[in-house]
Amino acid sequence: MKNNFEQISKNPGFMKHNGGLWFRTVSENEYEFKTKINENHLNAVGITHGGYICSLIDAGAGTAAYRATDNTSCVTISLDIKFISATKLGQEVIGYAKILKKTKTMVFLICHLKSDDKIVASASGIWKKLIK
Repeated sequence: MKNNFEQISKNPGFMKHNGGLWFRTVSENEYEFKTKINENHLNAVGITHGGYICSLIDAGAGTAAYRATDNTSCVTISLDIKFISATKLGQEVIGYAKILKKTKTMVFLICHLKSDDKIVASASGIWKKLIK
C-alpha cells in the first residue's frame, strides 16, 4: 500500500452528511475506500439500503477516476451495480476500484465492495472527464 486511508469527505455534502468516506491509493490503477454502516444507512428490514450502497460505489469509484486522471473532475455516465449480499449496522465496508482503461475523455473501471470477507456488491462504470 502506498499510503494510509484519508478522510475525503471534508466539505459539506452528501457523503460527509452520511458519515464520510475514507480513501487510499494502492497503485497507479488501484484504489480502496471504506466506511462504517450507521443506523441512518439501514432500510426498513435492518440491512444497508441499496441506495447507500450505490452512493458508496459512485463516490469511491468516482474518486478513483479523479485520482487516476491527475485530479481532473469526472462525472458518472454509466454505473452498473450487482447486489450480492447484505451488510448490517456496525459493519465496515471496504471498496476496491481498478481502472481498466483511460482515454482522452473517459475512464473505465470495475469496483466491488466487501465486508467481513464477503462480496457485498460489484460494479462497472464509465466516468467522463470534465475538460475545461
